[in-house]
Amino acid sequence: MHRAAFSILGLAMGTALYAQAYTSWFTGNPVDYVAEPLGGACMMGGASEFDPAMQWFLDRANGGDVLVLRASGSDGYNNYMYSDLGGVNSVETIRFNSAAASTDPYVADRIQKAEAIWFAGGDQWNYVNYWRNTPVMTLINEAIDQRHIAIGGTSAGMAILGGCYFSAQNGSVTSAEALSNPFNTSMTVDCTSFLHVPYMAGTITDTHYDNPDRRGRHFAFLARMAQQGDSEVYGIACNEYVAVCIDPQGMARVFGEWPEYEEYAYFLRANCVSPMGPETCQAGSPLTWYRQGMAVKAYKVPGTPSGVNGFDLNDHLAGQGGAWENWSATAGVFSSVPGDAPPCGTTAVSDGARGGPTFQWNPETGRLEASGLVPASEVSLFTVDGRLLMRSVADGAGGLDFGVPGELAGGLILVRVGSPHGLHTWKLVR
Repeated sequence: MHRAAFSILGLAMGTALYAQAYTSWFTGNPVDYVAEPLGGACMMGGASEFDPAMQWFLDRANGGDVLVLRASGSDGYNNYMYSDLGGVNSVETIRFNSAAASTDPYVADRIQKAEAIWFAGGDQWNYVNYWRNTPVMTLINEAIDQRHIAIGGTSAGMAILGGCYFSAQNGSVTSAEALSNPFNTSMTVDCTSFLHVPYMAGTITDTHYDNPDRRGRHFAFLARMAQQGDSEVYGIACNEYVAVCIDPQGMARVFGEWPEYEEYAYFLRANCVSPMGPETCQAGSPLTWYRQGMAVKAYKVPGTPSGVNGFDLNDHLAGQGGAWENWSATAGVFSSVPGDAPPCGTTAVSDGARGGPTFQWNPETGRLEASGLVPASEVSLFTVDGRLLMRSVADGAGGLDFGVPGELAGGLILVRVGSPHGLHTWKLVR
C-alpha cells in the first residue's frame, strides 16, 4: 500500500452543532493508510510533551493514522504530531462532548482505523465515565489486543492506562489527605476492568509527580490495592517533563532532559517479604505501611534525551541507570530513604528436570554455588545491562563456587553457561 501524495490540513469534521456528542478535527491525508502497527505504550507526566518520546510513539504507528481522544480542549495535537514531528498519514482529534459519543458509529469507525491512539490530559473521570463498559472501551481493547496499536497519554491520559487507576470521581486528592485517611472520599482507587494495556496489570500510575509531591498519595494508592489482598502491586509515575515508553517486550525507557533538569520516572512495587500488606489501612485512620521501613521498593530513574535508562516490566526487578529507594509510612507520615533491590523472585535456578545445572546462593558463605555443569564448561556472570562481572570454568565434577564481587551485593544478574550442548542464560536474584 502507498500513501497518497496530497494532504488536507486542518479539515474540521462535524464541529458546528453545539448539541453534537463529539467534535472532530482532521489533519493530513483523508485516504486511510492501512499499516501494521508496532505496538507499545507511551506515558507522559503532564507538562509539555517531550519530542523524542512523542516521536517514539508516532513511529509505532508505522506510517499509519493517529487518533487523539479527549474530553476537553481542541486540536492542539494535530499540527504538532503531523507537521512538527511527522511520519504519520494523518492525525485526527475527537473531543467527547458527552457520553453519547461512546456509541456513535463515526467514533467507532475512527478507532477501528487508527494505528495509534493518544489520550490527552484533562479530567480522567470523564474518560472513565464516558467510556467504561461502552463500545469505545471494547474497540480500544480489541485494537490493542488484536491489531497491536500503539497507545499513549499524558496527565489524565496516563492515569487511565493502568490495570488499576485513580478515577478522580470525587475530584483530586493530595498526598497529605491520602496518608491521613486512605479511605478519604476522594481516594477513588478503582480496579474495575477498563483499558487492557500490556504490562500494566496490577499497576496504578500517577503524574505531575513533582508538582506537587504526589509520592505519598501514590504510595497510598498501592496500600489500598495491597489491603485488598493483591500479592502483586505495582506503580509507574512520571515527573512533569518525563515520559515512559514501553516496547512490546516489556522494556520501559525513560525520556527526559537529564542532567540539565533533574526529572525522574518511578517504578514502584510492594516489597515481596511476607507479611506484605499495610499494618493499618482503614477508614478514618492514618496509614501505616512500614514493614521495617521497606514497605514499597521504588526504582528512581532519570530521563535522558535518548531514553537509555529504563526498567524491565517482565519481572519488575531489573533496571538501568536508576537507584532503589525504600518507601514507608508510619501514622500518616511518609518516608523515602536510599535502599537496595527487592529480594524477590527465585534465589536459585535449576534445569534439574532436564539433567542440567543448578545454581544456588549459599546464605552462610554468601557465595554462588553451581552443580550439574558439564565439566570444563564456561560460566559467566553479567549485570542486566550486559557488563561482565566474572568468568570461571566448572571443575571435573561439574561444580563451581563463585566468590561474590561487590557488584553482586543484591539484585538481578544473568548467569550464562557455554558448553558443548550450546549457550544458555538464566536470571538469578540474590
